[in-house]
Amino acid sequence: MRVITLFGLILISSNIFSQQLKIEIDWEGEKQYNIGKMSLTVPNSKNFKINYSFGEHFKLVNQWEIDKIIDESSVQVSEITYSDIDINEFNGLEKINFVSEAKFTFNSSVSKNKIFSFLELEPIIFSDGRFKKVDSFIINYRFSNESKNKKNSIQSSVMRNGDWYQFFVSESGIHKIDRNFLENLGVNTQSIDPRKIKIFGHGGEMLTMQNTDNFLIDPIQNSIKVIGEEDGSFDSNDYILFYASGPKAYNSENNTNLNLFENKISYFLSIGSEDGLRISDLQEPVGESSFSIDYYTNYQFHENDDYNLAKIGRRWFGDRFDFENIKTFSFDIENLIVEQPVNIKVIAAATSEIATTMSVELNGTQLSTMVFGSIGDPILATGDSYSSNINLNTAQANITLTYNNNGNPASTAYLDYISIKAISSLNFNGGQLTFYNDDLDFESEIVSYQISNSNNILSLWDISDISDISEISHNQESNLSFKSFYSPSNKFIAYDGVDFYIPTIEDNPQISNQNLKENIFFNSLNEIEPVDYIIIARSDMLFEAERLANINRDENGLNVKVVELQKIYNEFSSGNQDISAIRNFVRYVYNNSSNNNSLKYLCLFGDASYDYKERIANNTNVIPSWNSLNSFSLSSSYVSDDFFGMMDSGEGMMTNSNKLDIAVGRILADSNSRAKDLVDKIETYYSENSYSDWRNKIIVVSDDVDEPWENIIQSTSNDIADLITENKPFFNPKKILADAFNQETSSGGERYPEVKSQLINGMKQGALVINYFGHGGEDGLARERIFDKIDAADINNDKFNCFVSVTCEFTKFDNPNRETAGEYLYWNKNGGSIALITTTRQIFVSVGVNFNLTLENYLFSLDSDSYTTMAEALRLTKIDPSISNSDQRRLVFFIGDPAMKLSIPEPQIIITKINDIPLLEFESNIRGLDLVNIKGNVLNSDGQLMNDYHGELTATVYDKEIERSTLGNDGTTDNSGNPILLDFKTLGETLFRGKSTISNGEFEFNFVVPKDVGMQVDFGKFSFYSKDNNSQEDKNGYDLSVLIGGINEEADEDNLGPEIELFMNDESFINGGITNENPNLIVKLFDENGINTSSGVGHDIVAVLDSNEENSYVLNEYYQANIDDFQNGTINFPLSDISPGSHTLRLKAWDVYNNSSESEIEFTVFDENQDLVIENVLNYPNPFINYTEFWFNHNSSTTLNVTIQVFTVSGKLVKTILGTTESFGNNSFSRDISWDGRDDFGDKVAKGVYIYKLNVRSESLNKSVSKIEKLVIL
Repeated sequence: MRVITLFGLILISSNIFSQQLKIEIDWEGEKQYNIGKMSLTVPNSKNFKINYSFGEHFKLVNQWEIDKIIDESSVQVSEITYSDIDINEFNGLEKINFVSEAKFTFNSSVSKNKIFSFLELEPIIFSDGRFKKVDSFIINYRFSNESKNKKNSIQSSVMRNGDWYQFFVSESGIHKIDRNFLENLGVNTQSIDPRKIKIFGHGGEMLTMQNTDNFLIDPIQNSIKVIGEEDGSFDSNDYILFYASGPKAYNSENNTNLNLFENKISYFLSIGSEDGLRISDLQEPVGESSFSIDYYTNYQFHENDDYNLAKIGRRWFGDRFDFENIKTFSFDIENLIVEQPVNIKVIAAATSEIATTMSVELNGTQLSTMVFGSIGDPILATGDSYSSNINLNTAQANITLTYNNNGNPASTAYLDYISIKAISSLNFNGGQLTFYNDDLDFESEIVSYQISNSNNILSLWDISDISDISEISHNQESNLSFKSFYSPSNKFIAYDGVDFYIPTIEDNPQISNQNLKENIFFNSLNEIEPVDYIIIARSDMLFEAERLANINRDENGLNVKVVELQKIYNEFSSGNQDISAIRNFVRYVYNNSSNNNSLKYLCLFGDASYDYKERIANNTNVIPSWNSLNSFSLSSSYVSDDFFGMMDSGEGMMTNSNKLDIAVGRILADSNSRAKDLVDKIETYYSENSYSDWRNKIIVVSDDVDEPWENIIQSTSNDIADLITENKPFFNPKKILADAFNQETSSGGERYPEVKSQLINGMKQGALVINYFGHGGEDGLARERIFDKIDAADINNDKFNCFVSVTCEFTKFDNPNRETAGEYLYWNKNGGSIALITTTRQIFVSVGVNFNLTLENYLFSLDSDSYTTMAEALRLTKIDPSISNSDQRRLVFFIGDPAMKLSIPEPQIIITKINDIPLLEFESNIRGLDLVNIKGNVLNSDGQLMNDYHGELTATVYDKEIERSTLGNDGTTDNSGNPILLDFKTLGETLFRGKSTISNGEFEFNFVVPKDVGMQVDFGKFSFYSKDNNSQEDKNGYDLSVLIGGINEEADEDNLGPEIELFMNDESFINGGITNENPNLIVKLFDENGINTSSGVGHDIVAVLDSNEENSYVLNEYYQANIDDFQNGTINFPLSDISPGSHTLRLKAWDVYNNSSESEIEFTVFDENQDLVIENVLNYPNPFINYTEFWFNHNSSTTLNVTIQVFTVSGKLVKTILGTTESFGNNSFSRDISWDGRDDFGDKVAKGVYIYKLNVRSESLNKSVSKIEKLVIL
């Protein structure tokens, strides 16, 4: 016998078929959970991880990798030992309803064939008036030989052939379709053979959320009865009878009596070449019955779904109790057997800041009082229920609910549902009687059903199996008796033939043939090709989804299939909306033997909402998501797309052991136009213009420290940056730790203007990833509003980042009427982010810390040079044992294309020589005012020179790291009264940033080190980025071996400041010209020794708007030397939200010798509410012979239609020129229209003076303007 210790657990293995774990819980101290303003403590364990939800549960989790599947049916827990616990010592345990017996879950948790043993227990119980905690226990179990996934084969759909029509039902019972109904469907009744008519549908029962081996993959054909079909024609008196189930029936998985997704249920009618299923005669079993059944289960309910109390989760409520606080609900229980108890259940909830109650009365007698606790962040509603068996001596049940708001008029209660389950005698009272028995505990025995008062029964159907319905035609006797094998699924319906339900028809009922299950695997050559990536889209967004597919085919070499959402519903849920249908389709592809486990990515191409049924205004339920049954808590009620990526049998209930197998992403498009904008951004991300050294940059941003425990927030952000650069030194991190900047007080509260400026400018300059950690919400980041919805919507940047925000509710996208900062950041078509790894609910800080650190390991592949996609990195994070113990991992979403990788360049670029000395032999330090020559190579993956590489290098030289400390702005102290400060290091100042030509894999550049370089000698950093001219191959590199510091005392003198030229939008701008409110400042700089960007004291490049120092911009980071020319360089800086009117901008710059110069520019910002303006109209050259261009400035940012008419001085029209001019970026200068000096007939115009009229029109503004000038032809 073997004894193996795993994580403090003792595995005693006698053989492969019998396993035993002896487990001791090592309790130690407490663990702190912080969320919002709450700080909560719970018991801690050294050898278990904690799964904690405020007010919901406290669980312990442990998991470890194994190579076999645990047989869950074999698991037995024994020898449990307990000790007392004082729960008052742990405020996080308040409001948890503890069980009386410890609960254990021990199973296999599987993700892409990686198997984990997963142990979870609720270790605290309340028994014998005391709280106790589990100390030890033993688990016995066996392994199973079965796989968690069974492979399936390609199957074709029944919908591939025949004519198909869709109709709907709203009630359960026997329905009638006549000739007129068929013709309204579009059926040609003159030519059909009614024997070929088929009806398909599985009814109003929702698909189970749990993965099963046998799941619905095609519409189910129903047995039907066609009256008059024998003659082969559908005559005027012919009709169809069939049983259909509507959207109302109790569902235990969702604790509701109403279908979550539909108010009406889809069925299909098909006409093909084969006969359809028909109702057969009931064949009674031979033998004596062992039991006689003359009663049935009579279930009734009252439920409406009008209100979602917290606008989260999948629970909806109906009747509202406010000023009208008393309501009575009446039930008439036909044929009640009063000797049998009646089960009454009432479920309700309330939103109140104080505790309130609701009394439950039955026929004037009080049964109980439900108590609703007070609400408060993160709990937005509280619920209670009543359920009991009652003796009822009358068939009338009047249930009265009285809500007591305890004097708080703002309190409101809501009814979920009332249900009554009684036992009634099988007595037929006319119409249709559906009956079943759910209280019998035997099976497969012959029973006899006895129905009294059956004279009017025309027929009785056995509807237990809708594909095999059988009937008994009654002979009008007063008692109907028949035998059947009993099963809990037995269900029958008797009817008198007087009244039938009539289905309904909607627009365009005819359905095109489809064969999704087969076609998904075949390519254009009709060959089976494994599917890598599925995109699911609504019909109106298919074109944009196909664009995304083509991008991934071209860029990533993936086999991508775009699938229409409704077609999935048609085949996998009979045309009804159901999230399990989407998951089942994905699972069908994933588990297909022809797909070779190739499916890696799933994209849900559309927005989602907490409202599946279009009850709220502006709803965005494009592609539905999974919503939790818990619908009251912002920390434990989730919306999650993880549901669609869990492929293993038994998963889908979103329990903690369920693990993701597929990387899932969502494109948050609520319209086709938004879908186009988002795909345009993805296209831009891969475009030629996106290549630049911003791909070497990352930004970490942290909140400040308002409470002592919040120190972990800023230290985590600092650790993230250090962890990345330690393993991937080519990255250049920018650390924006809020508490390291001066806090300012305004009328709106404390603010960090410099933090906001640094973050926004960092976005504009570009960063591969921006990671924010700290407090947040739907409106933005941090209580000091360092980034809000307005910033997210307005920022203009063409270098799109992946924005990571493991913070509360930053992208709570499932509420259509409360748009969030995260959504605006993603939607921004002129900037923002290409993808979000973001939260939709409140998250514990401790969970956020672990999640962030684990995520970075996968996102940046810290232990390898092979990178996964961003969504796959999130998947790997969620299944990592350090994270997968927590339910809260579900609330982190990937918004974007799940097949997109970060644009991380390949290594490697190296320095070979400094000042012609081989790098390994260069032992000097680079000093201030030194002229430095750098030579280097671009290498391939084998470390060899790429002599066919021709392109452009961007080089950045950083001074030594800077040691900094946070400021303790809020005066927060630790337990000893010491200020909470964090010491950290940042990149050194930028000494040089410029470009060099790469030829045959080699490059060379020069620069002069600024005089402001730090005097201390230590290692600096060279950072490199390159792009090949002939391909999309970009490279990165770095060097940390060069010493920098000191001053060259023998450097040549330089007393002249730099030359400065200023422009707006482009270099043709004329001083005083017109711009829009977001102009681009262009600065051309020259100095013999180069420009200083090293941020020496008082030596920044600074632009001041309108002589107001508060409107100043530090532009050091925007300067870049020209290619192969360190003396000349350019600044491109996007100004934003400049007010209409005249402005001046003064810029001061310094050279590396600290000589300064200044220059000023005037410009006028056009007020878009004013008229269209054109200025500086001229033609150049003028005079001309056979070519001239027409130039002018304008104040429009949209396309303009231009008309130029040329006249002789006597007024004769000789030439009309039509054209358009575009505004590129913020460019307000046009020179797009030219003329060759010929008239409208192509003849050369005579020499002389002419008049021309320039007319400019903006269609979008519906404005036009014209001016007249002269020109001369030589």
